[in-house]
Amino acid sequence: MFSSLLPRAAVALTLLLAGPTVQPAAAQATTTQTAHPAFTVQVVGKGRPVILIPGLTCPGAVWADAVARYQKQYQCHVVSLAGFGGVAAQQPVSAHLLQDVRDQLLAYIKAQKLTKPTVVGHSLGGFLALWMASTDPAALGPLEIVDSLPFMSAIQMPTATVESARPMAEQLRKQVARGHLTLAAERQMVTPLVTDSARITQVARWGLASDPSTVAQAMYDMYTTDLRTDISRIKQPVLVLSSWAGYKAYGATKASTLAIYTQQYAQLPQARIEMSEAGRHFLMYDDPQWFFTQTDAFLQQPATAKR
Repeated sequence: MFSSLLPRAAVALTLLLAGPTVQPAAAQATTTQTAHPAFTVQVVGKGRPVILIPGLTCPGAVWADAVARYQKQYQCHVVSLAGFGGVAAQQPVSAHLLQDVRDQLLAYIKAQKLTKPTVVGHSLGGFLALWMASTDPAALGPLEIVDSLPFMSAIQMPTATVESARPMAEQLRKQVARGHLTLAAERQMVTPLVTDSARITQVARWGLASDPSTVAQAMYDMYTTDLRTDISRIKQPVLVLSSWAGYKAYGATKASTLAIYTQQYAQLPQARIEMSEAGRHFLMYDDPQWFFTQTDAFLQQPATAKR
């Protein structure tokens, strides 16, 4: 599905992650914000906790529409990763960046005494949600994974292993760390992933505002971490929302995309995979009615799956 876009749009594909901070006008009185080494969290609303994790180069603001919709029913913990979308980067950048994010998010859940929070993650955020739940299954409630997979390198190379993926990932890390992209170049990479022109510009500007070294390390970590076996530890309900329409021009079909998702989630039998007919990678932007219909229903799921 994405293979024809790599490496040309590798940065954009790792935009699996999207959010500056979310500030819904009606919720200022119930908003709090806390900072951690690898991320900041803005808490908006009251009710059952829901953690919203953005994708690569995006701050938590990518979830603004979702927060506006759910803040009256749920306590939204909106994550913005350090170094993305204008959020200050950690210096020096950790050599185990995403593992640090994973561990600090799990520590945050325990420190805040959140009982099995639902986690919604887009792209890189979905990957982190899978990694968190694989590491400590009892800490999390249901997972909604928005257009993300357990092993990114296997999209391009189905037989890939972590070791075989390292040379490509290292080359990509060096290339991305150089930075120096223009807004036009960012928009070109984002265009296959978002339909609306204004949204394309918004996501591209977040990319320009991101720290190149942080983005490079996050991409390297994701391309060299294989969770396909680890996800068998996850016991809670999982909804996977996927896109394919944006990749038609590169040879993707609905059937070929579903096959990739089915293979990668084979060790997670309770995962339910749903595919948007029209949405691109940023499903919450491109197919909002479908996205919110799926999410509305899923947020009512119990915290544990029926086995």
